[in-house]
Amino acid sequence: MREESVVWQLPGGVWNPGPVPAVMGILNVTPDSFSDGGTWNDVDRAVRHGVEMQSQGAGFIDIGGESTRPGATPVSVEEELGRVIPVIERLAKEVDVPLSIDTMKSRVAAEAVQAGAAIVNDVSAGLFDPDMATVCANSNCGVILMHMLGTPQTMQENPQYDDVVQEVRDHLLERMAVFTAAGVAPERIVLDPGIGFGKTSAHNLDLLRHLDTLCATGRPVLIGHSRKRFLKSILGREVEERLAGTIGVAIAVAQNGAAIVRVHDVQAVTDALAAWHAVTDSGP
Repeated sequence: MREESVVWQLPGGVWNPGPVPAVMGILNVTPDSFSDGGTWNDVDRAVRHGVEMQSQGAGFIDIGGESTRPGATPVSVEEELGRVIPVIERLAKEVDVPLSIDTMKSRVAAEAVQAGAAIVNDVSAGLFDPDMATVCANSNCGVILMHMLGTPQTMQENPQYDDVVQEVRDHLLERMAVFTAAGVAPERIVLDPGIGFGKTSAHNLDLLRHLDTLCATGRPVLIGHSRKRFLKSILGREVEERLAGTIGVAIAVAQNGAAIVRVHDVQAVTDALAAWHAVTDSGP
């Protein structure tokens, strides 16, 4: 289970995980993300949606300009910057919650932080761009390190593990060591097992059932499961019908110690977690 004393150091101060996971709203400003590609890739629409997510209870907003769905086509640094920087600059003035930049590129991370992002969320944990750790160290931002097997183009080509839980944990600790060696304090790091990133449905479920192994690292754990393909294997539902499954997993990982859930449907998940906590909280 999650240790309440574990904190996350961000530029604006310390964030303390509470008894209910914080909700990180997903804001994909891309034409090709797996679930909402093309919905928010206009600056005005993206900013309005970010403001709306804050009003619905998002504690963080994660902005991405390059799809990392299986088989996604990479984009250039310039194209990614053109998508995310105008949105970050405007949202930083209109919301009070920390903004996160979802990128594997160190230059995008650096410019996003200058534009107002407080967090760098790297799905490659610095493996895609070896300068990422140094950029994060110099920026004083919060950092999310995620496990991914291979690349978005190859990650779902027959992923195999001997012990997925232990291997993901060991990999994340190795990547955290690289970032701390570069000057990123451990208190600035959150770990993400990478649900759906180089894992079968069985691997994903094994990780979700054994979050205590990741929580035992002493760092907050983020789970990004929203609308993902493994829910189809459980429910037989297509992507637009996976809200109930997303909520069910959010409640399960809350019970298993997750500190943050990263989702598309902020209000529904926030309400579900609040209701779960109201029923399960023993109170004074």
